[in-house]
Amino acid sequence: MKPTPSSPHRPSHRTQSGLLRRNLSSRRSFLAQSATAVAALTLVPRHVLGGAKFVAPSDKVNIALVGAGGQGRMNLQALFPLEDVQVIAVADPAEDFSLEDFYYGGRGGRAPTKALIEKQYSTQTPNHRCAAYEDFRVLLEKEKAVDALLCATPDHLHAYVSVLAMRAGKHVYCEKPLTHNLWEARRVAKVARETGVATQMGNIGHSLEGMRQTCEYIWDGAIGPVREVHAWVGATRWNKSLTGRPTDTPPVPSGLNWDLWLGPREDRPFHPAYFPVKWRDFWAFGGGAIGDFVCHDLDAACWALDLQNPSTIHARPASQMDAEISPHGEICYWHFEAKDGKPAVDVTWYDGGLRPRTPEGWPLDQEMPGRGCLFVGEKGTMMCAGLGGRPMLLPEDRNETYKAPAKTILRSKGHHRDWIDACKGGTPASSDFEYGARLTELLLLGILSLRTGKPIYWDGAQLKAKNAPEADAIIKESYRPGWEVA
Repeated sequence: MKPTPSSPHRPSHRTQSGLLRRNLSSRRSFLAQSATAVAALTLVPRHVLGGAKFVAPSDKVNIALVGAGGQGRMNLQALFPLEDVQVIAVADPAEDFSLEDFYYGGRGGRAPTKALIEKQYSTQTPNHRCAAYEDFRVLLEKEKAVDALLCATPDHLHAYVSVLAMRAGKHVYCEKPLTHNLWEARRVAKVARETGVATQMGNIGHSLEGMRQTCEYIWDGAIGPVREVHAWVGATRWNKSLTGRPTDTPPVPSGLNWDLWLGPREDRPFHPAYFPVKWRDFWAFGGGAIGDFVCHDLDAACWALDLQNPSTIHARPASQMDAEISPHGEICYWHFEAKDGKPAVDVTWYDGGLRPRTPEGWPLDQEMPGRGCLFVGEKGTMMCAGLGGRPMLLPEDRNETYKAPAKTILRSKGHHRDWIDACKGGTPASSDFEYGARLTELLLLGILSLRTGKPIYWDGAQLKAKNAPEADAIIKESYRPGWEVA
C-alpha cells in the first residue's frame, strides 16, 4: 500500500472525557470512540490478597503523583471519581507554569496541582492535605503512607521513576511509552516481575470495549489470518521550524529546577522549545509522533497478533533527519516472521499527515478517518478507529451478517480502576508492565531505525541490531551519574 498525503494535525489528547460509547450500527458510529464505565469495587477478604504489599480492600489506596503537567492532571481527573483512592502527595521540579498554549489548558506544576487535589477532597475530608515536593525521591523517602505512584513525567524519566518506586514496594502506573530506550523496557519489565507490585501503562484505549472486540474478531477468524496491518495518526511535531539543538540561552523560569528536570540526560541550557510539553520532539527526552502514538494505535495489533521481536524494521522520515529532533512525519515498516502456524505479518505506521491508501470496500461517500488501524486478512479487511475504537468489517454490509463471537476477554472496569483493583490484590491490569514493555519496544525499534538511518536486522533475544553496532548507544543510553536505572 502506498501512502497518500493529508493535512497534518495534532489530535486531541482529551481522550478520557471525550470518548463516547456507541454501537457499531453505521459507518458514522465507527468513527466514534468508546468509553468504559467505572464499576464498583468488590471487597474480598484480606487473607486472599497474597502479601503485605497489597492494600486491604476496605482501605483507600494512597497515591503519589510524579509529574504535574497536563498529562498528570488528566490522570488526576480519572482518579478523583474513585471513592477508594486518595492522592496524598505530588512531586514536580516546576512549581507553577502555564499550559494555556497547549490542548491541556490551565496551569501545571506542583503548586496548582496540590491546590487542585486539596480542593477535590475538601468536601469529603475537610482536613485533607496534599504534600508537595520538588524531588520525587524525597517524596518516596518521607511519605511512608504512599501505597502507589503514578508517573506522568516526560519519557526520559519513566524508567528511573518506575524502577525506584517498584523497588520501594510501591504499585506503579506509568504513562506511555513505558520507557525511553529498549534496554530500559526489558529492565522495567524484569523489576516488575521481581517485585510483584501492581502495574499499568497509560495506554488508556487498551481498556475500551472496542479493543477487546477487535481481538475477539481476529481470533474468531472474521477476516482470516492477518497478513498486513496499517496504522496512522495525523500528529506532527510541536517545533515546526526548529532544526538542531537550540543555541540561545534564555533564563530558566522562576520556580523550575532545570537540573532536576533533565534528570538522567546530559546538561544543556534551558529553552522553551523543551519545556513545557514540546520536549517530545527531541530524541533526548521523547520520541516524536511515533513515540507518542504507537502505544495507542498499534495496541490492538500487538495484542491480537502477539507481535514481538520483529526480524526487520525500516523507518523513513518524511522530512530531513536531524540528530537532535524528530522529523515532521515518518513511515515505519516492521516485519514479523511466521510463528505458531500463523503467517508472517507486515506492519506499517504513518504519521505527520501520511496515511495508507483507501481500502477496498470503504464507502465512496466517506473520507478515511484521520486516525485508525486497518487489518488486512486472507478473507477480508477490518478497520478500527484510533485509540481502541470498535472494529468495522469491510465492505460495510458484512457487519449486518457477521455474528460477533462470544466475549472471551475479561472486560475492563476502567483503565485506572483496574490498576487500583490490582493494587488491592485483584486481577492484574491488562496493560501491566510485561505487556507495556513489549508494546513500547515496537515504537523504540522504529526510532532506532530512524536515528541510525538504516534498516535494522533485529536480534530480540540479544537486544542487538545485527547490522548496526552504532545502535548500541541508542539501545541503552548513557546516564548522568546518580541517575542510572538499577
